[in-house]
Amino acid sequence: MKKLVALVLSLMLVMSCTSVFAEETADLSGIKLGVILLHDEDSTYDLNFINGVNEAKAALGLTDEQVIMVRNIPESNDCYEAALDLVDEGCNIIFANSFGHESFMIEAAKEVPEVNFCHATGTRAHTEGLENYHNAFAAIYEGRYLAGIAAGMKLNEMKAAGKIKGDHPVMGYVGAFTYAEVISGYTSFYLGAKSVCEDVTMKVQFTGSWYDEKEEKSAAEALINAGCDLISQHADSMGAPTACENAGVPNVSYNGSTVASCPNTFIVSSRINWAPYFEYIVNQVAKNEAIATDWTGTIATGSVVLTDVNVPAAAAGTVEAIEAAKAAFVNGEVKVFDTAKEGFMLLGGAPITSYIADVDDLGDYVPETEVVFDGFFHESEFRSAPYFDLQLDGIELLNSMF
Repeated sequence: MKKLVALVLSLMLVMSCTSVFAEETADLSGIKLGVILLHDEDSTYDLNFINGVNEAKAALGLTDEQVIMVRNIPESNDCYEAALDLVDEGCNIIFANSFGHESFMIEAAKEVPEVNFCHATGTRAHTEGLENYHNAFAAIYEGRYLAGIAAGMKLNEMKAAGKIKGDHPVMGYVGAFTYAEVISGYTSFYLGAKSVCEDVTMKVQFTGSWYDEKEEKSAAEALINAGCDLISQHADSMGAPTACENAGVPNVSYNGSTVASCPNTFIVSSRINWAPYFEYIVNQVAKNEAIATDWTGTIATGSVVLTDVNVPAAAAGTVEAIEAAKAAFVNGEVKVFDTAKEGFMLLGGAPITSYIADVDDLGDYVPETEVVFDGFFHESEFRSAPYFDLQLDGIELLNSMF
């Protein structure tokens, strides 16, 4: 009950703050934003953040001197040093964009309490108790579900045309690690596809890296050779899309359109739009108001978006199907992880009626929070970062030792 109350209060704070900065113009002259990036523009993941920063910068009217982006900062003590360098350059908001940056950002936050430190995909803000350290993510599982609908419709079209390789449609998925973030993503993609293509199954190949173009391309090729009819990914390079274009296999990418390089196979891409969050934290600091400890963007806040559908490669009716499902999400009519839905079962066929998740990431890997109630798994409600880590029937992991 305490967590539910805290969650409601946090959501009320975010909604209140969002509505306020939408109506008022804060004095932004004292703002200086520093952004720490794991890679650079060559990574679709990091490019998505760069685009979000630049969009927010333009919307807020910030000058070049008020925004500093540092690139290719590894998940090591280099992140801590980069954060302190940004403090020395006058930044009063510092953001880092990769999961492995978290411990170093927390260390910097403890050392410089007057500066706000914000971090994407992290898990520890709600347990650290630091007023100046914050986590943020978005309900990207909603976007992946929508992209899955596009995939399922394409598979139905291929099945009707006799272009499926086996006796039923099979998707392949290139994943980085066996983290909850990746599991939540590929599961929601699968569920979206299954909502329109009931007999689909999926194979997942992990690479052990967020960004390794050669390995991601090899993983996609292995999935194609294993009989997969369509490929998607949670990996940051052009490796998988390139493999799909070379083989003529439909592809649903992540973090941005690949239509320019893959015009024949690219269907759609889901991504987190980080601009609303950057606008939010800048305005909160400018008004001397608190940043939410855990902030979760949604379709409704403009934080979960899809690229334009590549109509020549997609199945007929894809755009309309996505828009209908999107409206259902906004209205609360559809839940991605609907445990009451037929076919939503654990590997082996058991139904899901309860699950205690490890929401409080204390390093002990001990689950402590019930997250299945009211007929669905409550993803990203008790913290912003995903904690869905169940293995569902119909999804085969080809390798998982990372």
